[in-house]
Amino acid sequence: MEETTLNNDIHVKLTEKFGEKVTAISEPYGLLTFVTYKDVIVNVLSHLKNELKFNFLTDITAVHYPGKDHGIAVVYHLHNMVEKVRIRIKVFISEQNPTIPTATTIWKGANWMERETYDLFGVKFEGHPDLRRILNMDDLGVFPMLKQYPLEDPNRVDKKDEFFGR
Repeated sequence: MEETTLNNDIHVKLTEKFGEKVTAISEPYGLLTFVTYKDVIVNVLSHLKNELKFNFLTDITAVHYPGKDHGIAVVYHLHNMVEKVRIRIKVFISEQNPTIPTATTIWKGANWMERETYDLFGVKFEGHPDLRRILNMDDLGVFPMLKQYPLEDPNRVDKKDEFFGR
C-alpha cells in the first residue's frame, strides 16, 4: 500500500475513534504527525499498538518551548513493522506542572525512555514504576535540556568583538 494512502487510512481511523482529541495532523517528510492530549494519551497509544499494529516504541522524548503557553511537548515515535510506517505523536503539557501518564503499562521498554526524558526535561510520568535520574547525578537540581539559561556566559572575555576586529 502506498505511504500516503496508508497515512490517510490511519488518520481516518484515529479521527473516527478519538474525534477532536486528535488535532494538528500533518505529514512532514511523509511522517504522519499529530497532536493529542494527556488525558487520552494512554488510550491513543493503546489503540495504535493493539488495533493499528504500531507495536514498536522507537522513542519518547520532549521539546521545550520557553515562553509559550504549552511549554513542553512530549513526543512519541512509533513504528508499524508490518506496514513499514512510522508515526509521531505530540502531547503539549504545562511547564509549571510537567506531568503525563506513563506508557510503561503499554510497552515495558518505555521505562528507560521515560526516565531519560524525566532526567533531561523534568517531565514526571505518572504511574512510572521507577522514575528517577538515569544519566545525571541524583542531587543535580536542574534539568539540563530546559532552555532556562543564557546560551553564552556574558562574562567570557574570549568572545569580545574587539578581539575579532569588529
